[in-house]
Amino acid sequence: MQDRGLAAYITELLGTFFLVFFIASVAILYVATGAQAQFGSDFAVVGLVNGLVLFALIQALGGVSGGHFNPAVTLGAAALRRIDPVDAVVYILAQLSGGVLGALLAKGLLLDEGRAGHYGATTISPLLSGNFAGLVVEGIGTFVLVLVVLAVLFNPKVRQEWAPLAIGLTLVFVVMVFGPLTGAAVNPARWFGPALVGEEFSDVWPYLGGELIGAMLAAAFFALVIAPGERGAGPAEAAAERRPPGAP
Repeated sequence: MQDRGLAAYITELLGTFFLVFFIASVAILYVATGAQAQFGSDFAVVGLVNGLVLFALIQALGGVSGGHFNPAVTLGAAALRRIDPVDAVVYILAQLSGGVLGALLAKGLLLDEGRAGHYGATTISPLLSGNFAGLVVEGIGTFVLVLVVLAVLFNPKVRQEWAPLAIGLTLVFVVMVFGPLTGAAVNPARWFGPALVGEEFSDVWPYLGGELIGAMLAAAFFALVIAPGERGAGPAEAAAERRPPGAP
């Protein structure tokens, strides 16, 4: 379990601030509003911005704090005892604060443009049957994202230099697929900041419930399946890992 410090807390706040600012801004600019909004929005652009921003932030700031920028990721890491509980609480508070500040900046810059879409706030689409379906969608998206984060950060078999790209690309396809259905928040800070600033709290429990459940299921899957599988590598695999590069 790794202890964190003030630099890590500030990094989580700043990283989440930039993440939510860019995501809220691209949502304001590229997500249409109205009854047929899902068919007038460019979720390819939205998905790419989500993933590229997360990739850049993890690459730049991940060495300081671990690059969570998402309370769901912090919750999963805490469930696996990879972060101290006190540090996890401070991380989450910093992330939520960064999310609000990022949404406030997006609102300040795009006041008129963002009013109709509540400044990037996510809502459950009428394409879904209701809030429970929204919870399922958010749960699946968060499960996939958090599982990839845990797998590439805490699995010694994975090449760590690929972690930011793997995480960023995961967010890209999650937003491209689930964006028209729930906005694909898959991050309580990304949901909370624009919801508070845009005063859009009509769908609370599908986001909080789905994201918390998805994060805990991802942590459980990692602990019960991925981690034992890595520890259970046979003697041949273990010897191959210890063999110097180029050795026969």
